[in-house]
Amino acid sequence: MTRGSIKSERQAREAQGRAAEKFASIMLRLKCYRILARRYKCPAGEIDLIVKRGKAIAFVEVKARKEIGQALDSITPRQKQRIARAAQSFLQLYPEYLNCELRFDVILIVPNKWPHHIMDAWRDS
Repeated sequence: MTRGSIKSERQAREAQGRAAEKFASIMLRLKCYRILARRYKCPAGEIDLIVKRGKAIAFVEVKARKEIGQALDSITPRQKQRIARAAQSFLQLYPEYLNCELRFDVILIVPNKWPHHIMDAWRDS
């Protein structure tokens, strides 16, 4: 594989990820969530979407794969830890959300299906 083909493959995956996140954010807005942040980045990690509905704040990981099982399996324990650390960073910047119900959600995107939203997919240990 050449350097150019690796770069174009990476760009294609990046574009697919952005499209999946956009699709997920539309679905969440239809479910009356307010988008607080997209692609929140800090030294500890990245969170695809941070959303609020009522008194709940959800830190959302979006995964797009060919099959739902592949999408779910692609979320590793290390990735969950990085997301949890990034969530702590976000809460330090926005302490007004500390009294909210906090959870980690997952949205799985597979071709020709409505996104699958798993609320409270894991707990920060």
